[in-house]
Amino acid sequence: MNVLIFSLAVKSPYAEAMAKVISIFKSEGFTVFLLRSYHEKLENNSHLDSSSYEILESPDDCTHTKINYIFTLGGDGTILGATAELAPYQIPILGLNLGRMGFLAHIELEHLTEAILMIKRGMYRIEERTMLHVDSNFPMFQSAPYGLNDFTLLKRDTSSMITIHTYINGDFLNSYWADGIILATPTGSTGYNLSCGGPIIFPDSQNFVLTPVAPHNLSVRPIVLSDESVLSFEVEGRGENFLSTLDSRYETITQEHQIAIRKSAHRTKIILLQNSTFLRTMRDKLAWGADARNA
Repeated sequence: MNVLIFSLAVKSPYAEAMAKVISIFKSEGFTVFLLRSYHEKLENNSHLDSSSYEILESPDDCTHTKINYIFTLGGDGTILGATAELAPYQIPILGLNLGRMGFLAHIELEHLTEAILMIKRGMYRIEERTMLHVDSNFPMFQSAPYGLNDFTLLKRDTSSMITIHTYINGDFLNSYWADGIILATPTGSTGYNLSCGGPIIFPDSQNFVLTPVAPHNLSVRPIVLSDESVLSFEVEGRGENFLSTLDSRYETITQEHQIAIRKSAHRTKIILLQNSTFLRTMRDKLAWGADARNA
């Protein structure tokens, strides 16, 4: 089987971890690939032997070489980076966690061998996650106008709040006076959305959630809506520029931008091992039920 290991970091601890991961995969009979763009960052790193893996010249080569799985090495942000580059190829992804929270990348490095054996034995399932697609009258996120977690509009140049005129399927919803607004998928509902008081949405719920960031009107609350909806936004404020983000990427926009967000044709395929569930992840990562007094 062929596996692509995807990472963003090149510092020494990550290179050491990468060497260990490659060694484990090869010992289990996998052929390991790295993207050339990442290989070039590691060329002078003493921890890695370039003969231990093969190189994909570009993401398009995933199809030609029949990559079976993508393993990300880092944290949740690394999975978001992988989806930005590799979502069109619809290859199942499993995240190895070297970060902090690890909500998506929840396999710890010491459990990698066990995870590989479970995959070889078919002891896993694939969960397809909804993604967002961005359209605009001015080009935005051109290389990858889709995201797994969320899309946001935020103030940038001044401390003053901004006004975000919002429409659902062409019907006017509200003009939000706020620091910004978040449109999250179920996957992204446990991220920035949760920090701003939005609800957690189960991955298979077929919903989006729209959450204002520090709204001026206290009656304004997060809204859950169908993922078949198309949301449109126009922004105005005292500043000339505003910040727009799509997962971990960002662009500067102006009042001239007219933006529409809809469900993407791409879906992210997440590998869940036999003992992994969304409920278990929530309990573990959000420390639900934990009480230091009972430790």
